[in-house]
Amino acid sequence: MVAGDGPRLAGDCVGILAGGGPLPGQVARAVERLGHRVFIVGFQDFAEPRVIDPWPHRYIRLAAAGEILSCLRAEGCRDLVLIGPVLRPSFSDLRPDAAGARIMARIGRALFSGDDGLLAAIVRVLAEEGFVIHGAHEFLSGSVGCSGVLGRIKPDSGALADIRRGQDVVEAIGRLDIGQGCVVQDGLVLAVEAIEGTDRMLLRAGECRQSGRPGGVLVKMLKPGQDRRADLPTIGSDTVRRAAEVGLRGIAFQAGATLITDPAACIAAADEAGLFLMGIGDGAAGMPAARTGE
Repeated sequence: MVAGDGPRLAGDCVGILAGGGPLPGQVARAVERLGHRVFIVGFQDFAEPRVIDPWPHRYIRLAAAGEILSCLRAEGCRDLVLIGPVLRPSFSDLRPDAAGARIMARIGRALFSGDDGLLAAIVRVLAEEGFVIHGAHEFLSGSVGCSGVLGRIKPDSGALADIRRGQDVVEAIGRLDIGQGCVVQDGLVLAVEAIEGTDRMLLRAGECRQSGRPGGVLVKMLKPGQDRRADLPTIGSDTVRRAAEVGLRGIAFQAGATLITDPAACIAAADEAGLFLMGIGDGAAGMPAARTGE
């Protein structure tokens, strides 16, 4: 069924599996604007009460798959969105319930692979359980970063060269399912993103910053072949401020494949800090084209 512009939905209630950050709330508002009900399963210790409490919700442990599936079915959710960061727990900390243990067995070796491999396996299992999985970008088209320079600051030729270098690096680590981002300064790779996430990567990049050279550039892109229904690259105003704090001069993201949690706030933060914010990937004039093999 369809209500206005938006994704084609299988039912009336959309279930949101929510990690941290503001995006679960933004998806919930978008779903309601389409005329559908929302029910949120907030992952315990990750979902933020101020974000999800305005909607019907329940906090459930990450590995309590039986409880999660029963809850979603009881609420009549046939459509699901997975959104918001979750720090992967150690295997010994998971403590799955009976259904969770069965699902972990079905996921198999993907439990020990990178995030993309694990998320792809989770999406597959949820589909096998009868749910239709949607990407957050299907509901948040206004938050998908577009191509070109978004603020007042433009990258110079040196920054564009660092972006091209960063694209090569992110494509390489992405093929190994390691991460979606890196920081490059004057051709030197200061840090690559792994399990710790973007914020901690930026701290490491700041510690490795080379004095006497122009500031580095953060590059964020999809992994080659990544399923867009989970874990799209995401940038928020906090990302911009942290980039400025560690001495970066700009952020480049893959246009059409990156969620910007609050575009106006990100642009304002970038302008205030003197950073460029640029979407790459469509071959527009003056910009390198993304090389993710899409």
